[in-house]
Amino acid sequence: MSYEFQRRPENPILTAADLPERAGYFLLNPGAVKFDGNYLLLVDVFHREGGILFWIARSADGIHFRFDPEPPEWPECTDGWIENGCYDPRITEIDGEYIIMYGSHNNTLGTRLGIVKTTDFKHFERVSNASEINNRNGALFPEKIDGLYCRFDRPFGGDEHSPCDMWLSFSPDLVFWGKTRPSLSTRPAHWDQLKLGAGAPPIRIKEGWLEIYHGVADSCDGSIYSLFAAILDYREPWKVIARGKSPLLFPEMPYERSGRVANVVFTCNAILEPDDTVKIYYGAADNCICCAEMPLADIVANCFEGYRYMLNCDQR
Repeated sequence: MSYEFQRRPENPILTAADLPERAGYFLLNPGAVKFDGNYLLLVDVFHREGGILFWIARSADGIHFRFDPEPPEWPECTDGWIENGCYDPRITEIDGEYIIMYGSHNNTLGTRLGIVKTTDFKHFERVSNASEINNRNGALFPEKIDGLYCRFDRPFGGDEHSPCDMWLSFSPDLVFWGKTRPSLSTRPAHWDQLKLGAGAPPIRIKEGWLEIYHGVADSCDGSIYSLFAAILDYREPWKVIARGKSPLLFPEMPYERSGRVANVVFTCNAILEPDDTVKIYYGAADNCICCAEMPLADIVANCFEGYRYMLNCDQR
């Protein structure tokens, strides 16, 4: 049986034409949460002056969004790091605070993981720039593991076509990170054969931690980004319980195959609805934002169908 996200017929739900005064050229890869009775997207915007900034869009029904009149006032870095752009925010709620982990880019040095927090999505406070250079795709777990904050990250040592795996790092305070260890690895002859990285912050389900991630494969004319799911052990999230062999979302629609970067579906979020439907907002071809939905039970079935890596007794 094929398990896949179902695209909303309204797609794309947001384009650059929806920005106030046509302030940008491309939209992509939003963070998403439910906040104050509405759906809230923190959107990557390639603005008209150049570079990337965040802009908030809100919706009562999760489909029809309206941007705030102005982008939020984003806090400056405090450790000497010059942030020339910010992108791909993952938003995790812990004890009433919304912690945003994102790519903090410097035009000369590369990308680090930035961390900012808010309680109202109006005022934002800098926590840290909490990684070495050339680390991205940070996604914070919504619970501590053995008393420590836990995040996915994706260090890389080469260019955009270098192989990359997903790692886990731990911190007592969201500033100092260590105990880094590998978690999910690329797979030969799969659509995640070249590199992969966290998508949504992990979701706690009865089977463990559900992670929706992006996988990248090479093609004759570039890279192809698609979405997968895996289930990780609740107490030891570096241990894989089950992992889908086939993508849950693959770039097939015209708005996913053609844009600023062709053949891309990329999510930084997943919202578990009260009816156990998982809703994602994803960037399509680095150009516009779309929505897709899938029953949680089908995502779990995808992880276990045809592939199951159960932990050995000595690993437990």
